[in-house]
Amino acid sequence: MAEAIVIFDVDGVLLELTPAEEAAFFWPFEELHGLTGLSPDWDSYRIRNDEDIIAEILENHLARPPSDGERAAIVAAYLAHLSEGLRTERVIPLAIAGAGELLEQLTARGLATGIATANLREAAQMRLEHAGLWPRVMDHAHGADGGGSKRDILARAIAASGFPRDRIVYVGDNLNDLDAGLANNVHFVGFAPDAIRGQRLSSAGAKRVSGDHRETLRHIRQCLGL
Repeated sequence: MAEAIVIFDVDGVLLELTPAEEAAFFWPFEELHGLTGLSPDWDSYRIRNDEDIIAEILENHLARPPSDGERAAIVAAYLAHLSEGLRTERVIPLAIAGAGELLEQLTARGLATGIATANLREAAQMRLEHAGLWPRVMDHAHGADGGGSKRDILARAIAASGFPRDRIVYVGDNLNDLDAGLANNVHFVGFAPDAIRGQRLSSAGAKRVSGDHRETLRHIRQCLGL
């Protein structure tokens, strides 16, 4: 068994979130409900989680809580549209510079790697597969399925991993990720190529912030005493 695990957020850490990928998420709302102009500001929603965002948009539109079937129809249309976009290369996921090398180095050192993302797990899988990163994280992959904040998603990933909390590192790029790491009492490494975002993470309590994934590796090694 691996001696520790490194869990990653996906968007902004392993993959860029492209405009085409954002458009794919919102496409079903126009296709099924005629809704346009929905906000891609993920922080503007009550809970930053694909399942909860879908429910919030539908509730605002329908003026009532959506049924299970209405939510499921959006999810199915999104996944089908994303799959078709990937097949035709209208949607091309872009790996963050150094992400593949970082995952390879961690697994070569005998560490387990996984994801805790607010994207639906199946959508994250399709995107990561296209970028060639999925095989490195698939054994410990957790997504928005089940709802809840990033705290909740990471808690599910931690519980399923079987590792003690002092042998878990979570790498994320925003304040929700930092909150999740602190709330779950695991090591946290903030990833912020942008200096302003990095300062925001540091000011909010992140003790370790990296500007590139070579530095991310150094922070992970320090956290785990490697």
